[in-house]
Amino acid sequence: MKLLSVKHLTKSYKGQKTAVDNLSLELNQGECLGLVGESGCGKSTLARCLLRIEPISGGSIYFKDQAIENLNERKLQPFRQKMQIVFQNPSAALNPKLKIKDSLIDPYEQYHKKLQLQHFSYTSKEAYVKQLLEAVELPEKLAHQYPHELSGGQRQRVTIARAISIEPELIVLDEPTASLDVISQGAVLSLLTELRQTLNLSYLFISHDLAAVAQMSQRIMVMKDGKIVDQFSLDHLFSDERHDYTKELISIF
Repeated sequence: MKLLSVKHLTKSYKGQKTAVDNLSLELNQGECLGLVGESGCGKSTLARCLLRIEPISGGSIYFKDQAIENLNERKLQPFRQKMQIVFQNPSAALNPKLKIKDSLIDPYEQYHKKLQLQHFSYTSKEAYVKQLLEAVELPEKLAHQYPHELSGGQRQRVTIARAISIEPELIVLDEPTASLDVISQGAVLSLLTELRQTLNLSYLFISHDLAAVAQMSQRIMVMKDGKIVDQFSLDHLFSDERHDYTKELISIF
């Protein structure tokens, strides 16, 4: 089943080149779709447009066959619960003045009247936070700490816990391991794979790192200068039919 469908999406900024140029994609339920390309090619702009964090200049965005590109903020609210994002920099994503437990509980308090949780249960704030920390393999004691007291890998796990806390259907992962050391990168990628299977999540995995994309994804799209120049299933990664730019990326893979 198609979860997300994007048709001819364009994003332009006044006086600048077009950041996303007539781009189309489809993401299936339960799938991890990888999007790879060099820094500055428009990947993060696309992510913000898909989630309606930024307005688009043209095209259509469908979530479960419902057009969302023109919805106002009130009508977008049900979709915001179903679509979450994990950013590259966990330090910037977490409020430094809030303890971890308060950052984790905030999405639930925002959406709780509309939530029907299947994987987590809310019997108390403490029990709910404990479940979320366990889901991302963090000790319960971290709930009472502040972001600056955690390592980079721990902070990124907290942002992942917050993203899954309201049980979305789609998570956009925008360079989620780029700021981590190699050991933490591998651990976070393994965790994300496990969560996708356990919670029946769908991912759009965005990265400049082809190795990480290949590890995570069933299908891969290659972006260059705002356009999709290649797309293929993982088992066709090394095919002679690949675009020249894809072959360049593979050569440093």
